[in-house]
Amino acid sequence: MELANIEKLVEKYENAETTLQEEAILKDYFTKEDVAPHLQEYSYMFNYFTAVKDETYTKTIKLEPKKSNKINFKWLSVAASIALLFSVFIGKPLIKDYQDRKEAERIYAQVNEGLQLLSNNLKKGEQAVAQLYKQEDKANKALK
Repeated sequence: MELANIEKLVEKYENAETTLQEEAILKDYFTKEDVAPHLQEYSYMFNYFTAVKDETYTKTIKLEPKKSNKINFKWLSVAASIALLFSVFIGKPLIKDYQDRKEAERIYAQVNEGLQLLSNNLKKGEQAVAQLYKQEDKANKALK
């Protein structure tokens, strides 16, 4: 019965559904030496948690404020502002040129389409005139 209960608790532990009391039961079970063989991998994990729990970091950490960072951030913001202004003044004519080029390409495409339609209609007219010439030739031959 206890092993079945432990297996259910392990499943709940893996799904992150255990309470602190249930985790304490698992810790007590897995830190003992008589752990079931198919649950042995969990004993390594709980033993590690127990061993590491008491470790502390003993070195001191020196936290010194750096005054140069504020200066660097100030100069960085000034440089970013200058770069932004420069890109606006330089970029505006480039955008205008790009828009003009797009407009010219659109007009070129419309003119090209119109000329294509005109060419097709002229070809149809040319074919019709060629047929008239053929009919006229046949009529002239018939009259002679």
